[in-house]
Amino acid sequence: MLHFGIYPGGLGADLNGVITPGPPEDAARIDERLDELRPQLVRGYVHYSDALGGHQEAPPRPARHATNGRRLDLVACFHEPGDDLSGWLAYLRGLIRDHGDVLATLQVGEEANHAGPGGDGGFPQVRRAIVEGVLAARDEVDRLGLDVLIGCNSTPVFDPGQDFWTALGRLGGAEFTGALGYVGLDFFPDVFRPIPVEAFAGAVGAVLDGFRSASLAAAGIPASVPIHVTEHGWATGPDRSFQRQADVLETVVRTVDELSGPLHITAYEHFSLRDADSDHADLMFQFGLVRSDYTPKPAFARFRSLIGELGP
Repeated sequence: MLHFGIYPGGLGADLNGVITPGPPEDAARIDERLDELRPQLVRGYVHYSDALGGHQEAPPRPARHATNGRRLDLVACFHEPGDDLSGWLAYLRGLIRDHGDVLATLQVGEEANHAGPGGDGGFPQVRRAIVEGVLAARDEVDRLGLDVLIGCNSTPVFDPGQDFWTALGRLGGAEFTGALGYVGLDFFPDVFRPIPVEAFAGAVGAVLDGFRSASLAAAGIPASVPIHVTEHGWATGPDRSFQRQADVLETVVRTVDELSGPLHITAYEHFSLRDADSDHADLMFQFGLVRSDYTPKPAFARFRSLIGELGP
């Protein structure tokens, strides 16, 4: 049985890392659509940086959408260029104290295996920040007696040496791997590199299997630690049909469900609920299940059906 979630905003970044602007988020419309979908998790992002000051959120105040049976999956992105991690560790503990009543999962870092758009890998101390952050967050959860899973994530890693995961395992050892409540995978098959329709399901399965058998194994993370698909989506736009989006979504979700037992996958989260701007031709603006005015695409109803069929 899978738990389902979604990033309820539309704001993202293009392939150059530039924010994808569009019409402002409407919290009431977001909750209306979430009530129709009935996911168990809502995914929110906070960006930590002492150097820049302030902490950006996407969507604004994400915890307010953790209502009507939904709990919060909060991602703490590490955007600090310095070496001192004391502020970061205190920040993570504060997030747990502030949101513990609605928090289901806290992800430490975001896609730290790369420095491209959406990834924390360009910050020199990010691997330390993940290992020490997971340990501090787990300590705070245990201290408060909360039912919150602590994790980290990456995109697919194809290099044979698995440098990212090997380094985390070496840096954190058994204490780090033992503190993990889950490990997340962000992946977007057929978005940036087209995959033939007849090969699509097999390619998705191969990525999931490789994540467990190569990446997590390289870090010494045991099979008992569940995998969460923390981001997946397929963008619409010119020559990218609504129907194909719905079909990709169903194929990926059903493949994840079929492998949930063998690979111990317990959650699937979609990116995203809403387009950043449906009038913008760039595919990075159109990952939503609904358009930027909140009118549904066909994939919205498909996802609602899948949640009802395969969810708790």
